[in-house]
Amino acid sequence: MYKERLKRSSDCRWLIEPFGNMKAPFVLFGDETIIRQLDEKVYEQGVNAASLPGIVKACYAMPDAHWGYGFPIGGVAAFDPDKGGVVSAGGVGFDISCGVRTMLTGLTAGQFAGARQKCAEVLAGHIPAGLASKGKVDLSVGQIDRMLEGGAQWAVDRGFGTRRDLERIEENGREPAAEPAFVSDRAKERQKRQTGTLGSGNHYLEVQEVVEVYDQRTAAAFGFHLGEVAVTIHCGSRGLGHQVATDFLPQMLQAARRAGIELPERDLACAPIDSDVGRRYLGAMRAAINCALANRQVLTHLVREVFEKVVPAADLRLLYDVSHNTCKLEEHEIDGRIRKLYVHRKGATRALGPRHPLLCGDIKAAGQPVLVGGTMGTFSYILAGIDESEQLCLSSCSHGAGRAMSRKQATKKWQGGDILKELSRKGIIIKGASRRGIAEEAPQAYKDVTLVAEATEKARLARRVAKLAPLICVKG
Repeated sequence: MYKERLKRSSDCRWLIEPFGNMKAPFVLFGDETIIRQLDEKVYEQGVNAASLPGIVKACYAMPDAHWGYGFPIGGVAAFDPDKGGVVSAGGVGFDISCGVRTMLTGLTAGQFAGARQKCAEVLAGHIPAGLASKGKVDLSVGQIDRMLEGGAQWAVDRGFGTRRDLERIEENGREPAAEPAFVSDRAKERQKRQTGTLGSGNHYLEVQEVVEVYDQRTAAAFGFHLGEVAVTIHCGSRGLGHQVATDFLPQMLQAARRAGIELPERDLACAPIDSDVGRRYLGAMRAAINCALANRQVLTHLVREVFEKVVPAADLRLLYDVSHNTCKLEEHEIDGRIRKLYVHRKGATRALGPRHPLLCGDIKAAGQPVLVGGTMGTFSYILAGIDESEQLCLSSCSHGAGRAMSRKQATKKWQGGDILKELSRKGIIIKGASRRGIAEEAPQAYKDVTLVAEATEKARLARRVAKLAPLICVKG
């Protein structure tokens, strides 16, 4: 039904014009291979999201899009509060501010080679990973509130990093207007021992080598070179973010009914931005963003402790930290006029172009670093934001490989032990919390991240800067 309505407007841009209750088009980015492989559910979810009140321009799907809860993962949509716009927990996701952070070491792969096995062992022992993992930071309720207000800035103030780190994080490491009071006691209780933990599922810590550089000038501006060893962390707000979403979904269903909003499906539960539920969710969600930023900052400190012990010649500098699964109040030019919009990015990352006022320091002229993570045993990519992305899709782009099959399907097809042997033959050291978890995250269960990165560049959402190959992967 939906694919029949799909029209191609350029090599990597496709759309479904509004029909039925849609208030805006649904625009998809990707080449023919990517579009052909998309699950029908992605189309359905995009069309449904484009039916919500106050949507501006379109609902977008990035090249890594796949089925999710409410919005498709890889979905982007902006809403105008002055036009009855809404905020949707399903448009943000359960793992609020799940994101990717990459550090540079200053070491070449050759310099690191002799320490690789020991580094893998020490990282696996020092980085808490897994579903029920507990961190080394035990917080009281009052301390949790301060962390939810301060984000990475709170962590740096406590000695987990440096002020320079904050220059390389969105919003300088602190999402403003967070409201810890709107975060439930249950959510805070879940977070008491989870700050500084990797979590489970598709979260990982990876030591990588820069194996290809496409744009030497931008790589120099970002501060890395061919052959350099990097460390990437992929994780989010842990149990607290999940609980925030869980707490607000039923409230949003009620708020939508009170506002007379007809929902295409319950998973799209939403509330008017200027409603009590909408305001409280935004305050709690921003607190959860700060939780994720603090979490990744503490993990950065733990990684630096390992390298200081095992490879003291390394100098771990933050390249950048990008969040996906957020809703941010942003200014965008729409039809020649600047408007303040609430931009949902679910499994999508911001991709600001050169000289954007939110960028600072030596990366400002080059554009925002965009970190597109692969999965266990596959390449990852560093991209840079470009100006065209603003008009194409509100300065947004892909966030990773994107799943090609469910975790249940993956465990039926592969055994964790077989995956470990296969990756070992490729010279990749895997440290995982469980064999089942490794089977769930089999590389073949994901889309080809290289195709995603290439399509992202072809679609003019961002430009490729470098490709990274895994050396060590610590899985949750």
